[in-house]
Amino acid sequence: MAAMSRSSSSTDAVTLLEVGRIDKPHGVRGEVVVSLITTETSRVAVGSVLIAGDRELTIISSRPHQHRFVVTFEGVFGREGAEAIVGRPLRAEALPDDDPNDLWVHRLIGSQVIEVDGTDRGIVEAVQDNPASDLLVLDTGALVPLRFLVERDAHDRLVVDVPAGLFELLDED
Repeated sequence: MAAMSRSSSSTDAVTLLEVGRIDKPHGVRGEVVVSLITTETSRVAVGSVLIAGDRELTIISSRPHQHRFVVTFEGVFGREGAEAIVGRPLRAEALPDDDPNDLWVHRLIGSQVIEVDGTDRGIVEAVQDNPASDLLVLDTGALVPLRFLVERDAHDRLVVDVPAGLFELLDED
């Protein structure tokens, strides 16, 4: 999910992406267990800055721990300090896109979806995690498996090639 925030040094809007969550305290020294929802493990590198609510947190140490990370944030002291930030989603600025053809959730949200024949199917409101294939959640109520996305056309629309019947229930209304 993307959120808009204002940078303190500029009037330009900065896009913040949800990159993880603070799961629980770890020990009594202020460490916390962080789960990432991104493949970019650099998000928990020493010196990285993450946003938790209205609080900016700088990582001063991080280590892998059971498919998650044990992280120490600057200014978080003791078990009480760790417990105070548990449950918060972690956001960070978007990384520069290396490949314009990469699919990023924050770039899919708000996109128009059309079929290969040009039939308009709606606007992407969300991307829902699903084990078989992530789903594009459209404003029409339709769920379109991401694996049916074939291209982003010249007008920045998402073109899907879906099997017959996928939109059948919606078309009957």
